[in-house]
Amino acid sequence: MNPKNKIIVAAAALLSATCFYDADACTGISLMSKDSTHVLARTCEWGGSFLQSRYVVVPRGYTQNALTPTGQNGLEFTAKYGYVGISVMQDQFVTEGLNEAGLSAGLFFFPGYGKYEDYDASRNASTIVDVQLAAWILGNFATVDEVISNIGKIRIVALSAETQTAHWRIGDASGRQVVLEIVGGVPEFHENRLGVLTNSPGFEWQMTNLNNYVNLYPGNAGPNELAEGVTLSSFGAGTGFRGIPGDVTPPSRFVRIAFYKATAPQYETGFETVKETFQILNNFDIPIGIEHSASAGPLPENVPSATQWTTSSDLQDLKFYYRTAWNSTIRCIDLKTVRFDRIGFVSEPLDKVMEQPVEYIKVK
Repeated sequence: MNPKNKIIVAAAALLSATCFYDADACTGISLMSKDSTHVLARTCEWGGSFLQSRYVVVPRGYTQNALTPTGQNGLEFTAKYGYVGISVMQDQFVTEGLNEAGLSAGLFFFPGYGKYEDYDASRNASTIVDVQLAAWILGNFATVDEVISNIGKIRIVALSAETQTAHWRIGDASGRQVVLEIVGGVPEFHENRLGVLTNSPGFEWQMTNLNNYVNLYPGNAGPNELAEGVTLSSFGAGTGFRGIPGDVTPPSRFVRIAFYKATAPQYETGFETVKETFQILNNFDIPIGIEHSASAGPLPENVPSATQWTTSSDLQDLKFYYRTAWNSTIRCIDLKTVRFDRIGFVSEPLDKVMEQPVEYIKVK
């Protein structure tokens, strides 16, 4: 294996060993505006260290070789569509992105569930590791149907037998969303009509678990007279949601994001809807210390939040937005202004300066 391949494989191994065991806190939501714009948003967490995330812009005609457990010798794929995304650890590992056809794809951590196909070196030409699957989807397809029709042509594997699995959220401009999970080596697609996603357990279990919260509703509970002269009443707003889980486990976040989505106001435009997704996902930022036990050692000093970045994609207006733990300013890449037929591959840090901007007010 040449030195470049060794570096890439080492980075992928580090990513798998960290993200797939501990960073299981991605939260996804989708909203639709009154003008029928579909917006898909999500968080990405890892509280162990800096993910070295960058935004990448991939032109049409860009060719990649997928990794396999034995090196960068897997599936060769060339982008039919240009796309924009956010990578982790290496430029090839696109975790969330949007292409010029309005297709969104993102990897969500899925530890302890599912099983990829066993690696077979004789089939390297059709093999791709899980951390590169989103890039393959974004570069090749315009619709969910196309992804479903072509997924059987490739073999999705883990970088090593020790790493955990992922599942993927895929959505197109029509509003259709699916969740891809690989069980027993076989890809399974679940229609995601609810439009939310977190992590483990599987999507169907998460949907069934929602029935445990059939009692929740927006607004306040009415007065309850227990006895003559003894009436219970609300302390404040939101008692209809009393009992909604507030911890950061994937099942609890799934329940919470589902109800936040169901009760969110519907805005006129896609841009207003994008801003609403960021407001909702603020509730899912995870403080850096909550994932660490007292025996886990010192907290990382350069990571201000386990939620390292949050994105929102406008699938009609083709705009990709993001903010980070270091700078909460929302930034936007407008895919309609990118000459995907002329540009080269672009990779840039998410933050030019990793420091939260503060505006000082001068009082006269």
